[in-house]
Amino acid sequence: MTQRKPAGVGFETWIERQIREAQDRGEFDDLPGAGKPLAGLHEPHDELWWVKEKLRREEGTALPPTLLLRKEAAAAREAAGRARTEAEVRSILAAINARIEDAIRKPMSGPPLNLMPFDVEHVVARWRADRSGG
Repeated sequence: MTQRKPAGVGFETWIERQIREAQDRGEFDDLPGAGKPLAGLHEPHDELWWVKEKLRREEGTALPPTLLLRKEAAAAREAAGRARTEAEVRSILAAINARIEDAIRKPMSGPPLNLMPFDVEHVVARWRADRSGG
């Protein structure tokens, strides 16, 4: 449990003592990034640097659910185009179609979804044509 600041001791002095004692105990050893320079130290000041970093780390998961599903649908279509087998194409489309159908039945928050399930047979026909060079 965290200790309480003793009366008559300034916050800065008390905090510095706790940090020094933790360093002496080795509690800061082996932290991620230890001994490495701080990222972005030489870049211009940006008040929203932490927001941008969080979005980068989470790869856009801060998007509203409807926009995130649209992004996933686009990625599924690309993955289906790169699939090695027809069964894989069908599996990818079945998974994303199930998510889209669920979102249509139970509306999600965010802008309108404006997304319909993929026509599996159409996508498979296109996949076959791309494989045959036609």
